[in-house]
Amino acid sequence: MVELFEEDLKPDARRSSKGNQLKWENNGIWYKADYTGYEGLAEYVVSQLLKRSTLTAKEFTEYFPVEIYYKSQVMNGCKSVDFSDGAQTFTLERLFRNQFGMSLNRGIYELEKYEDRLDYLVEQAKRLTGLQGFGTYMARLLTIDALFLNEDRHSHNISVLLKEDRYALCPIYDNGAALLSDTTMDYPLGCDIFQEMKTVRSKTLGDSFDEQLDAAEKRFGRTITFFWKEDDVREILTDAPMYSAEIRDRVMDILLEQRRKYRYLFG
Repeated sequence: MVELFEEDLKPDARRSSKGNQLKWENNGIWYKADYTGYEGLAEYVVSQLLKRSTLTAKEFTEYFPVEIYYKSQVMNGCKSVDFSDGAQTFTLERLFRNQFGMSLNRGIYELEKYEDRLDYLVEQAKRLTGLQGFGTYMARLLTIDALFLNEDRHSHNISVLLKEDRYALCPIYDNGAALLSDTTMDYPLGCDIFQEMKTVRSKTLGDSFDEQLDAAEKRFGRTITFFWKEDDVREILTDAPMYSAEIRDRVMDILLEQRRKYRYLFG
């Protein structure tokens, strides 16, 4: 358990359809408290499974579960090392608005086809930052979101880093809305998760994870392969005992079903 204080609290200007979590920074470590369910567990599990993929350690943010003591309350959440290394973090939405005075997200949705929306997003990102590898980066994000059912990826939380007038790709982060983590509003404990999994909607290019993924693979091919198995998931969940057995069993069931559905992504 870690005790955090008001002076460590950080405002969160990023928009989210799920509201804003309490976030703190202390000695180079960021902490996030659960807000609608088990976001911290989702962040932790997804990052640990990304370790069992073709991504390198620098390409994603690793999270760990933590109990947070704040103002006489104990909250579950997660922690991660500050990946910015002195750089500024900018969302694509903010960069686009600053440059053109318009909404990038609105521009994406003015196009009809998923492939055209993806092309527009990638081209605008390259135009703003000069990052030629942004297409592959987006394809990986969309693959991860489909596999883990992350329903909160949009231009307000797709980010890049800026340091000494040079942009860099941001390590993949913010997967807290994955794995049906919202038990307060949308996916309460005790629901039929296999039915609920059919209702989860994406937000990047449209409301279909599969159409987003198809568009990404048509444009950039398969950009990530996974290697995790059931025993890996079981071991990872064992290391998060602050979450109930019901929640951990639910996450296990979701992951095994998604692994079955997207088995072609696994080596």
